[in-house]
Amino acid sequence: MGKLISIIVPCYNEQETVERFYEEIIKVTNEINGYEFEFVYVNDGSKDQTVPLIKALRENDERVCLIDFSRNFGKEAAMLAGMEYARGEAVVIMDVDLQDPPELLPKMVKLYEDGYENIYTRRRNRDGEPPIRSFFANMFYKVINRMSDVEIIDGARDYRLLSRRAVDDLISLKESNRFSKGLFQWVGYQSICLEFDHVERVAGETKWSFMKLVNYAIEGITAFSNAPLRFATYTGVLVAFVAFAYLLYIFFNTAINGNPTAGWSSMVCIMLFLGGVQLIFLGVIGEYIGRIYNEVKGRPNYIVKDYFGEKKELED
Repeated sequence: MGKLISIIVPCYNEQETVERFYEEIIKVTNEINGYEFEFVYVNDGSKDQTVPLIKALRENDERVCLIDFSRNFGKEAAMLAGMEYARGEAVVIMDVDLQDPPELLPKMVKLYEDGYENIYTRRRNRDGEPPIRSFFANMFYKVINRMSDVEIIDGARDYRLLSRRAVDDLISLKESNRFSKGLFQWVGYQSICLEFDHVERVAGETKWSFMKLVNYAIEGITAFSNAPLRFATYTGVLVAFVAFAYLLYIFFNTAINGNPTAGWSSMVCIMLFLGGVQLIFLGVIGEYIGRIYNEVKGRPNYIVKDYFGEKKELED
């Protein structure tokens, strides 16, 4: 038997793509010599026929494993569960919609044999995306890379091959609010990128709405930078300095010239402006406090309702 590679496939309402993905990935893996494969499907609370279809695949191929969540916990939890259940000496993470080209897998395995332990992929372009979404995506990467000590690769996909020790280190990071695009880079190891052109989904619709992407961006920024808190501090100091200078101006203007202080409408506008700034920064602080709250609760990232597959052997 060859070395085992685990392919993790998160799924959420993907009845239209599950079988198609299996057919394509089997064609590719059958051409890779010296390795065995297992296909770890993670059902993230699907409400369609995703689970029955995966079970049907397993009836004909015992290499197909199924991790069935009790409800929808999100893709981050699905990837974590896949890594924790994967038995391979290397792990590949792929989307089931075939936007991650299986044809890259032989190149990834070859680079793994050459000593690379984090072989990731990125899109060369954003063809097919709405312009507004592409604009905000580009802005996000520019902003977060200015704030973070870890480089978040623009256009990088979750599609990657990781060595066993890289996977074990990722599992050891006991964070409730996970931002894997950053964590993949944070753990380090020798990395290399494979680029490919944008590929459309073979079927179905994306589960990432614009607001979900915005919230995901906020997760990324708060997970890898405290720059927003520093900005709030600097802004507070600046506003306090300006307010104090204006106070001195009013005092001396009244004392020397005897002019009464006028302009109640402008004063109200200033107060409303400062109140808005305070609320914004209270929201920033609240984001960080909310993260702390989620961490200290100690809830698991996911709950597995059923598991169909071979059990991972635990090390002593």
